[in-house]
Amino acid sequence: MNEDLNILIKEKSDKGVLRLVMNNSDQKNPLSENMMSMLMDEIKAASSDQSIRVIVLAANGNVFSSGHDLKEITAARESEDKGKVYFKNLFDYCSSLMQLIVNTSQPVIAEVDGVATAAGCQLVASCDLALASHESRFATPGVNLGLFCSTPMVALSRNVNKKNAMEMLLTGDFISAEKAKEIGLINNTVPKEDLTSEVDRLAEKIASKSTMTVATGKRAFYAQAEMDLSDAYEYTSKTMTDNLLKNDAKEGIDAFLEKRSPDWKDE
Repeated sequence: MNEDLNILIKEKSDKGVLRLVMNNSDQKNPLSENMMSMLMDEIKAASSDQSIRVIVLAANGNVFSSGHDLKEITAARESEDKGKVYFKNLFDYCSSLMQLIVNTSQPVIAEVDGVATAAGCQLVASCDLALASHESRFATPGVNLGLFCSTPMVALSRNVNKKNAMEMLLTGDFISAEKAKEIGLINNTVPKEDLTSEVDRLAEKIASKSTMTVATGKRAFYAQAEMDLSDAYEYTSKTMTDNLLKNDAKEGIDAFLEKRSPDWKDE
């Protein structure tokens, strides 16, 4: 499945930032089977690599990602079951990718310069943080094709309020980067020429923290969000207790009291 290695470019900085750049701009960077497989392989490998502290997802061209490859979907209709098994496996696989982004210990930042639609918009919503150029636009346009964006809806509805999510899903209309920031789909919008440097600045700031602390916080953030208030406080109280017993928590507090920079051991 990974025969075309050029559709995903991997770059790693000396600050521990891994950049995964989708590089199939001629096809609008679709989340094809190949692309999803390669993204999953790289994120899984990164999750066990202690030298990688932050992951950035970016893309070449003026489309961040157009979502699923409609040519693959159309070809699958030729099968005896009209594509039913293929479609189920495709959406399950895509869902696994989105959950992997949430569950990997490193923060994942989307760097969006262009259009993100359908599962491409889902990819942005699934990342922990997202920055976009002023020119970027977002949409869940499946309704225009007779295919409601039900799986993108999962990530979208967990990041923006219900009214805005439903408007995007029911109309299929594009929203601007400024609107995406307003409703919480992205963190910020910046000039196109500053996008990569701003993403690098953010990624390196996070990479400078204790990876143990960041991983603890990311895991707790998503876990408590699915709990009721009482259970969330019980869970996070235990999380903070366990966190305080870690070496980096002791080092961080000592460094603060002694007015020096902490020396993280990531443990």
